[in-house]
Amino acid sequence: MNREYTYKPNGEVPPGEQLPEGLRRIALGVEYCGARLHGFQKQKTAAETVQAHLEQALSSIAAEPLALVCAGRTDAGVHATSQVIHFDTRAVRPQRAWVQGVNTQLPDEVRVRWAREVPAQFHARFSARARSYRYLIHSAPTRSAHVAAEVTWTQHPLDLDAMRVGAKHLLGRHDFTSFRATQCQAKSPVREITHLDIAHVGQLIVLEVSANAFLHHMVRNIAGVLMAVGRGDRTPEWVREVLESRDRTAGGVTAPPFGLYLVDVEYPKEFDLPESQPGPLLVPLPLGGLGAKASL
Repeated sequence: MNREYTYKPNGEVPPGEQLPEGLRRIALGVEYCGARLHGFQKQKTAAETVQAHLEQALSSIAAEPLALVCAGRTDAGVHATSQVIHFDTRAVRPQRAWVQGVNTQLPDEVRVRWAREVPAQFHARFSARARSYRYLIHSAPTRSAHVAAEVTWTQHPLDLDAMRVGAKHLLGRHDFTSFRATQCQAKSPVREITHLDIAHVGQLIVLEVSANAFLHHMVRNIAGVLMAVGRGDRTPEWVREVLESRDRTAGGVTAPPFGLYLVDVEYPKEFDLPESQPGPLLVPLPLGGLGAKASL
């Protein structure tokens, strides 16, 4: 027996059902520099969050209180070039109002890149098929004065060949308990990594990873383990040992947030969303374009 559908703001809408009359669902592509922000999620104790800034700006343009849902929450200090959000509204506005108009209400660290009215069945989080991150590392004797909060600096040279060998152990479907934060609230630690690539891009080392979904701190913990291999502190085989231990304490420290970027969220083509431009500007390459592929 099918349950009767009851509308919930920004919630999932079953196939065949529609939003209440007068409501429309809008999706936005958003980028932000997380250096001075306290993460994506709105907090009672911190006003400087991506969600708080967006909801305030959207409510101003819509002339009504609005709340939103995102594809994936990011921590303090983490950046995004292709975050996706959606919200339900009664306001009728042209696309330029949801982009240029909203941007006039936002701090410099947050920008809307595109807007689309989407079907009721679209959901920024639950419709996503895959997500991709890039982790930027600057390996040099001294820290750069220019992008200190936008890349992770290490004074140690890193052996990329060793890192790539270690990374191969993470490809596929696994229990990633060893790579999740102790406070992670996900019901299952099983995730599937479909692509993991490491390469030099100019003066940077870029780690690019795609999966069906990620656990809390998963990418930063992967980066921390692979950097230990790159420094020569551990062998590539140690990555497999960490994975199979299913013990977070086996994996060492969590890499800093500064170099982490959410660069792509993949949705079914039926929603007709704009193609992402993964970036950031420091890495002007398409997703999967680093060249040293280690993908399935």
